[in-house]
This record gives sequence, C-alpha cells and structure tokens, in this order.
Amino acid sequence: MRIEAVAGDITAEHVDAIVNAANSSLLGGGGVDGAIHAAAGPRLLEACRELRRTQLPAGLPVGHAVATPGFDLPARWVIHTVGPNRHAGQTDPAQLASCFSSSLDVAASLGARTVAFPAVGAGVYGWDVGEVARVAVGSARDWAAAHDEAGVAVVTFVLFSEAALGAFADVLGA
Repeated sequence: MRIEAVAGDITAEHVDAIVNAANSSLLGGGGVDGAIHAAAGPRLLEACRELRRTQLPAGLPVGHAVATPGFDLPARWVIHTVGPNRHAGQTDPAQLASCFSSSLDVAASLGARTVAFPAVGAGVYGWDVGEVARVAVGSARDWAAAHDEAGVAVVTFVLFSEAALGAFADVLGA
C-alpha cells in the first residue's frame, strides 16, 4: 500500500472513499465534517439520519467507522469516523489509531482501492498535528502489514494547512 500526503481539499479528491472526521451524531458539524456535508449535498445528511434511526441510535462511538454513499462528491463513498476529543479528556492514542484502522477496515469491505484521510483529531478536538501524523501514518502502515491482501492500494492524507502537510511529510520521510 502506498501512503502519501498532499495539500488540498478532501472534498475534491477523485478517490474511491474519503474519510470524514465526524462527530458522534453524524449530523454534520464544522471543519472537515461541514465541508464534506456541504459538498456531498443534502442526501448525505439524509443517509446519516437513516443510520441513526436504524444502526446507530446512540451515535457513532469514538474510534469506529461507518460508510455512506458519496452522493455529489467525486468519491464513491464517505467513511465517517469519530476522533477522540482531547478537550473532553479522551487522550488515548489507541482511540485515535482506531479511527484510521477502522476506516481502512470499512474501505476494504467496500472494495475501495484509494482512500483519502484528513488529519482526524487535529482540528477542534485538540490533538497536536504532529502526534496525529505519527499515529495516522503508523496506523496505516500497521494496517497494511496485517492486510496485504485487502485491496486498499493508496492512502492519501489530504491536508488543509502547510503545518499539517509538514508534520505528515516528516513522519512519512522517517
């Protein structure tokens, strides 16, 4: 599996699946979550409401992932994951790592070959972007080593800021 980092807008990525740094309600929010909901159109919110009605009445737990169609996005699927909120005392890096590995599990189950991730947890949830980069890249590498037959060929970390891109580039270069 190839792992790379680029600067850009995740909502414009032509990949099989993009990962949404969602909140547990799955009903939209700010940052990446709000941008993905806006770009995907109103059917994404409808699909998330259906997930809440049927499979996830209490919301999506931290570190778990679930997929919906991508609707108006260039990506076929959106994989929603909930990062741990450092401001709420959720400081276990294993929970953060689970966001990436669970998302890759979902991507593989969908048959996705290309997956784009944001820096889950590095926004309003208060994680240092350098720590997110170490956990994210380490999780992707560990997942690839354990799932070489799973079919995910490319993981791209799509980063909005130069600081985030630099942090991911440093880890990938190590």
